[in-house]
Amino acid sequence: MATTASAAPVESDLDRSVAEDEPRGNEPEEDGGNGQAGPTTGAQQHRLAKLPLSRIKTLMKADPDVSLASQESVFIIAKATELFVEMIAKDALVYAQQGKRKTLQRKDLDNAIEAIDEFAFLEGTLD
Repeated sequence: MATTASAAPVESDLDRSVAEDEPRGNEPEEDGGNGQAGPTTGAQQHRLAKLPLSRIKTLMKADPDVSLASQESVFIIAKATELFVEMIAKDALVYAQQGKRKTLQRKDLDNAIEAIDEFAFLEGTLD
């Protein structure tokens, strides 16, 4: 029985170490801290997007194949655009730094487009 009693505190120590790794209530949550799970509301999406959603929606509706654009689809397109611009800018920054510059120039974008296969669809579009 002595082994059972000594094993119990060890298990509780493990439980405590696992519990310490879990997020606590004072940290921000991804769902905006409202305690609701599921899709975010329009106001929350607007705060998460850096690009103006109304302009994104206008651009989407300029396509003759698009008749309606849901709020969620506009948000996703805005976030994808932000991530794309961030990625190409970071890759172009490498070329600017090689030229010992802090400002991106068109030739930096051209070099990034030529060097990275993911940007192959952009080749020839900046001419």
